[in-house]
Amino acid sequence: VQLQASGGGLVQAGGSLRLSCAISGNIHSINDMTWYRQAPGKERELVAHISSGGNSYSVGSMKGRFTISRDNAKNTLYLQMSSLKPEDTAVYYCNVRAFGGGYEAWTDHWGQGTQVTVSS
Repeated sequence: VQLQASGGGLVQAGGSLRLSCAISGNIHSINDMTWYRQAPGKERELVAHISSGGNSYSVGSMKGRFTISRDNAKNTLYLQMSSLKPEDTAVYYCNVRAFGGGYEAWTDHWGQGTQVTVSS
């Protein structure tokens, strides 16, 4: 199972970015999908979550600014980020719970991370 995150980059405060996470590897099914982020010197934190049924939420200061979505046909997870702030600067990681792809149980998989830098 491979997760390829993309879409990060350098953006000015107030700008927007859309992250993508493409999942591959002969997966039978995907359950929960989640974005996390880790800023320098800080612990990894939850950003947003979406269930297999499409119920979603973002947390804390990201509510109302970040929107998580998924395309089940494409096995792809998205994070639309708007009104970005310098404190949003971090490496963003995607995480999925999937069945298959060589695993005979539901297993958590992580992407490699994509850097988001917001300048003031």
